[in-house]
Amino acid sequence: MNSASRSDISVWKFVLTYVVLMGIFLLAISLKPVKEVLDINGLYTELIVYLSGKALYPFGIVDGIQGSIIHLKGVSLDVKFGCNGLEAFLIYTVAILAFPAPFKKKLIGISVGFIVLQVLNVGRIAGLGLSGIYLKEYFHYIHIYVAQGIMIVLALVTFLVWLNYAAEK
Repeated sequence: MNSASRSDISVWKFVLTYVVLMGIFLLAISLKPVKEVLDINGLYTELIVYLSGKALYPFGIVDGIQGSIIHLKGVSLDVKFGCNGLEAFLIYTVAILAFPAPFKKKLIGISVGFIVLQVLNVGRIAGLGLSGIYLKEYFHYIHIYVAQGIMIVLALVTFLVWLNYAAEK
């Protein structure tokens, strides 16, 4: 088998593994029987909401935090799946798991990537909170067209940085 054929097989193996793992992870966080035992999305959301609220406290605009909602002066943010950063982290993590690399490098990549993506996500949500107050007329556009795409791009860039690390001998 020539190297081009092996390369094609490797790409398809990565894609297939990625799709299967993503399906498994999405099922694991959304199936009712699993959620009854451990609501990963709910716990994750509450942590992100708490941290985002703490990031906004110095601005003096936080009226309170309740579950998935950050109440700010003049606006409330209801952080849901897709906005909480879990989706971006799953995209990133599954890509690492599907990529052929040593287990230690995968573990380091997932751990460091988790921290990096969550810090960036908390900053993103805090920025959305500020835009909801100070740029209210543009909030919808910032939220839908900018902020959501930013997390996906950040997950991709973080994965590309990890790929560079994983390729080092």
